[in-house]
Amino acid sequence: QVQLVESGGGLVQPGGSLRLSCVASGSIFSRLFMAWFRQAPGKQRELVAALISGGRTNYADSVKGRFTISRDNAKNTAYLQMNSLKPEDTAVYYCHAFGDIDSFWGQGTQVTVSS
Repeated sequence: QVQLVESGGGLVQPGGSLRLSCVASGSIFSRLFMAWFRQAPGKQRELVAALISGGRTNYADSVKGRFTISRDNAKNTAYLQMNSLKPEDTAVYYCHAFGDIDSFWGQGTQVTVSS
């Protein structure tokens, strides 16, 4: 079993930056792929960024060039660096670790972009 704990959310002005962290428990972290999702009020949860096999990354079109997903297996941690934040980035951000049959979610961290 893997437990995921996100941190780093908060209130930021438009154009600002935040770095989200996702710390995982368990010894299988390095074998799992990582992704970040978000869910805004009244909207469905959507994929923001994923880090999959071979170090390949996928990003939602709305965040390309602004967000960067990364991981540090030595620290059992995944990151989402968010730059040039916009009000429409406001949402609860969730960390997701997954494999062929495994699927784990964090509890979410709130990101609010507002002046």
